[in-house]
Amino acid sequence: MAKLIIILFVALTFETMGVITLKKGLVTLESPKDYSVGEIARMIGRGVTNKNVVLGVFFEALFFIGLLMMMKMGEVSFVWPLTSLTFVFSTIAARFYLKEEVTGLRWAGVLCIVFGAALITFSEKAKEAEKKVTTGGPDQIVGSHN
Repeated sequence: MAKLIIILFVALTFETMGVITLKKGLVTLESPKDYSVGEIARMIGRGVTNKNVVLGVFFEALFFIGLLMMMKMGEVSFVWPLTSLTFVFSTIAARFYLKEEVTGLRWAGVLCIVFGAALITFSEKAKEAEKKVTTGGPDQIVGSHN
C-alpha cells in the first residue's frame, strides 16, 4: 500500500499543478464573442498555443498516468475516493499561489475531504490487518503445514 500512496501523492501534485497552470492560462485567453463554430475554433487555437494551457494539459496527462497505475494496483473503492485529495491540494495552491480568497466554509469542506480520505485509508489498513489474521500472515495460507 505504501507504493500506491506514494504514487497517489505524486499524481495529486501533478493534478494540482495542472489545474493551477490551466487556470493561469485560461484567464489570459480572450472569451469568445459568440458561440459560432469559427469563434470556438479560434478560441481552441488560442488555447493550444498558450504555454500555460499546454503545460496544464501535460500535467493533467501525468496525473492520468498515475491514476491508471493506481487503478491497476488497488481497488476502485479505495483509489478513486482518495483522488478527492486533489481538492485539498488545489484549494491550498489557489489560496497561496493564485491568492484566491478561501472562506471558512470552504476550509471546512476541505477538512471534510481530509477526514473522508483518512476514513478510507483506515478502512484499507483494517482490511489488510484482517487478511493477515485470517491467513496467518502474508506468507502463510490457512490450512498449510509449513
